[in-house]
Amino acid sequence: MRDVIESWDQLVTAGGAAECGTLANAMRARRLTFGGRLLCPFLRPFFLESRDQARVAEAAETLWTLGERIAQAAMQDQSLLSDLVLSEAEIALARIDPRYQTTSTAARADAFLLPGSLRFAEYNGESPAGAGYSQGLAEVFGETTMMARFRERFDARMFHPVDRLLDALVAGYREWGGVEPAPLVAIVDWREVPTYSEFELLRDAFVARGVPTIVCDPRDLTHAESSAAGAAGLYVAGRRVDLVYRRVLINDIIARRDECAALLTAYERGTVCVANSLRCKIPHKKAFFAVLTDERRAGLFSAAERALIARHVPWTAVVREGTVRRDGADIDLLRYLRQHRERLVLKPNDEYGGTGVTLGWEVSESDWEQAIARGVREGDRGWVAQERIEVRRELFPVCTDAGGAPEIVMRDMLVDFAPYVFRGKLAGFLTRLSATGLANVTSGGGQVPAFVVG
Repeated sequence: MRDVIESWDQLVTAGGAAECGTLANAMRARRLTFGGRLLCPFLRPFFLESRDQARVAEAAETLWTLGERIAQAAMQDQSLLSDLVLSEAEIALARIDPRYQTTSTAARADAFLLPGSLRFAEYNGESPAGAGYSQGLAEVFGETTMMARFRERFDARMFHPVDRLLDALVAGYREWGGVEPAPLVAIVDWREVPTYSEFELLRDAFVARGVPTIVCDPRDLTHAESSAAGAAGLYVAGRRVDLVYRRVLINDIIARRDECAALLTAYERGTVCVANSLRCKIPHKKAFFAVLTDERRAGLFSAAERALIARHVPWTAVVREGTVRRDGADIDLLRYLRQHRERLVLKPNDEYGGTGVTLGWEVSESDWEQAIARGVREGDRGWVAQERIEVRRELFPVCTDAGGAPEIVMRDMLVDFAPYVFRGKLAGFLTRLSATGLANVTSGGGQVPAFVVG
């Protein structure tokens, strides 16, 4: 891989500054922005080898399978719901029958890929963003002069996660019982969210493939009962919706229930297919990893699955007073957390964008003690402790405009590598870069496309 990166960086040195403006203009033209900010100031994709793709696929697809299994098991086992620290409102939504089995049509596993390891940091089983952005960035880079010259030496292949997403959504609609040849899809989220431009990208791509699609706010939806004027169902702008690609979060559905009333009514009555289903909070919780690594739950998994969990999932425990079992022994959890601060992370059970995450090795002992106390105090909300995992860092060329002229500088960046899994199959990657210990676009990081080489 070193020769691959060196070859690309030589192209950057030879004439990369001229590409900065071209890439920026192409990103603006294709709406590759997050809250108005360009997604990618970097001048190199993330490259991975075919063998890396194979090992990522095995691990990520298995993780999806385990998430689906836990979601089904939790519907019959109240103790699992307690271990995952779901709220009563979340449990009530999970108990509504979605009328098909798949819990997370679209999922994403955030990970760190290194030559000798692949470790997952968390699992987004609810409504992972970025597929449209990832494909758009790959297309933009694929059209550059540098990529054309690079491909004279290397076979560099991009992914098409948008197509795979649509395939997964329509397959879920068929599983639900939908029969429309071209179902009307509604991409539903608040109109003010910073990812709105991605919804437009997805809409345009779906329509181009012959699937009519509308982007709308939950407040735009109405639910109608069956009448002489039309069938019962969910409507937007007078059109009956067949399939909801739900990007509005369950947290918001609970907090703003009145504004989501039409969507909830249609879901409860089975008059529309909704993906992901409202059971997806079960594997989405950070405590999902605590279930996977809990020795008491080992019977849920085969020997091969337990071995895969040990290789790829960091030990995780819900923060509470009492003992937990690790490596065959009972340990006092809070004492263990205090003694091993530099090897642990504390994070809320259900937040986005790195909110509330405390990296033990970056804070003082007193700050760590406060974080533990907060985790115990907010036990009904749920906090988890997770073992530190090895992260990946690489030097990336960055476009700057110091002095008004494009300039390239090299910066050491943390690389967060997140495979998409749509209905159990690897579909592409979201790759985020950050100069800090947290890599996500929400907290100020950037994004690059991923290409498989070789």
